Amino acid sequence: MTDLAELTAATAHLDPPLVALDVTAMRANAADLVRRAGGKPVRVASKSVRCRAVLDLALATPGFAGVMGYSVREAIWLVRHGVRDVLLGYPSADRGALAELAGDPALTGAITLMVDGAEQLALTRAAAGDAALRVCLDVDASLRVGRLHLGVRRSPLRTPAAAAVLAQEAAAQGFRVVGVMFYEAQIAGLPDSSAAVRLVKRRSAAELARRRSAVVAAVQAAVGRLDIVNSGGTGSLEISSGDRAVTEGHRRFRALRSDAVRQLPSVPAAAGPVLRAAGRAPSGPTYRDAVRRWLRRVRAGGEVPRPQPGSARAAPDRRRGCRRGADPGARRAGRRAAGR
Repeated sequence: MTDLAELTAATAHLDPPLVALDVTAMRANAADLVRRAGGKPVRVASKSVRCRAVLDLALATPGFAGVMGYSVREAIWLVRHGVRDVLLGYPSADRGALAELAGDPALTGAITLMVDGAEQLALTRAAAGDAALRVCLDVDASLRVGRLHLGVRRSPLRTPAAAAVLAQEAAAQGFRVVGVMFYEAQIAGLPDSSAAVRLVKRRSAAELARRRSAVVAAVQAAVGRLDIVNSGGTGSLEISSGDRAVTEGHRRFRALRSDAVRQLPSVPAAAGPVLRAAGRAPSGPTYRDAVRRWLRRVRAGGEVPRPQPGSARAAPDRRRGCRRGADPGARRAGRRAAGR
């Protein structure tokens, strides 16, 4: 496998944005993800892989199936370039993109929207007309111990009853409820820095397994069989894939090594300034010293910045934020997405 310094040196004369990829290392990392998923399909997260050719390489790996997309417009673009299954990772308030999605049967059969509240259903229905769009419920997967909250605040949905009510409401409005998603950031993204942290992770995994099964059962009782029960992240592969209720996991396919999570034995596979605008390392644990120095030198980030609530004057196609103001649900969509 090519040394990271060699890849950097080989591209030093080229202007960014660019990335040099060691395909052998990338395929080895992909195969390891599949192994650790224990037979469950791996859905690659496109916000961490901003190159369609690399997405294609991942999807060509046996065991990978589908993309977790960043936005509706990106999902439309991916499907029109051959991707057959895109699950949105975040709710959307992009009415123009929702209307475009609703107008193309090829898109509506391949793209699943993420929702976590009645406001988003109303916004989507107003934009999309009566199209039978696929939706997935984003369910809170954080750990709560008394007043202590561990994990991201992605969704107001937490209990089986609340999830079932929203599923019934979505079905009554003509949506096809095809899945539920849980993202346990306090397990997947928390560095294994001490025995106490590992204890918290084990407790969180046990609590979530019980609640996840109950949520799935309640939603299926309300609207019928689900195609998607997505749970986990790159740092919780073995934990989430071991749950019989889970049908798939989503993975932030990292080209660079993360040393802070013990379950990740991946090897460096990429080098080169990918995105000069970000000015910071990707989310999650920092990389080993050589990569950290390189990131500071080129001011590069390796994935899409998290969506953030923005100004009401912001252009609707700004990818860094979600407009506040006229769109019902836009503020909540931004807050939910900002949790990850």
